[in-house]
Amino acid sequence: MGNTVDSMERLIYSFSKLPGVGRKTAERYAYKVLQMKDEDVQEFACNLTSVKSNVKFCSICGNFTESDVCNICKSRQSKIICVVKEPKDIIAIEKSKNPNFVYHVLHGTINPMENRGPNDIRIKELLGRLDGVEEVILATNPDVEGEVTANYIAKLLKTLGVKATRLATGIQMGSDLQYADEVTLTKALEDRKEI
Repeated sequence: MGNTVDSMERLIYSFSKLPGVGRKTAERYAYKVLQMKDEDVQEFACNLTSVKSNVKFCSICGNFTESDVCNICKSRQSKIICVVKEPKDIIAIEKSKNPNFVYHVLHGTINPMENRGPNDIRIKELLGRLDGVEEVILATNPDVEGEVTANYIAKLLKTLGVKATRLATGIQMGSDLQYADEVTLTKALEDRKEI
């Protein structure tokens, strides 16, 4: 605002639409663009348009891909499906050692406050993938919407005779019990396992 030129103001506004980017950070990004070489700016702009036009959802699991089927669905055959809220959750889980399952992305969770019910996320598509599946890992976030969604899907799976499991929740490795909140401690005690 103030003495900024229109094109800069539009760029700042565009950057500020990104999650976690406020006005000050957006201004720093815009000024950085001005300092970049022309070819770097062109490459940046090309990458933005390329990702928007080339990336789509896998026809099987709903993950990000540039082809009809993502690399995970192409390369893995499994009797276990791990259900996640968003494609970015797959990236986090893939960092674990040797995941031996395939994924299913819901693209949201059940949230009555936002008028999003079971028919608004990819539950029907999950049910269509259960032939030969022995277990479904429900890896939605441990928040209210994630819990509601996991419980809803677990009930459906139970009626179909498919084992449903939930990611364990509780105390983080390397943390102190004294700093854990009541809900986290309760879930940790509920999800305890024999050693």
